[in-house]
Amino acid sequence: MASGSPPATLPKHTNRLADERSPYLLQHAHNPVDWYAWGQEAFDRAKKEDKPIFLSVGYSTCHWCHVMERESFEDEEIGRMLSENFVCI
Repeated sequence: MASGSPPATLPKHTNRLADERSPYLLQHAHNPVDWYAWGQEAFDRAKKEDKPIFLSVGYSTCHWCHVMERESFEDEEIGRMLSENFVCI
């Protein structure tokens, strides 16, 4: 019998929020949504691609924000639709 912990599994998705320092933003670093942190990079992309901004104003202690993440932002199809049609912040 082998000892030690089981091997870690790599997340299926990693987006640019994985480079952020905010614990709240890091919670969303493995959603299938192509998230941007608030900043010029997101606005430049929206302008360049002529896409509207999808702004999530969630909060780490908000129950319904966690429900929204679980039911929407972790869903592959919704993540794809958001990422294709919006710049998601």
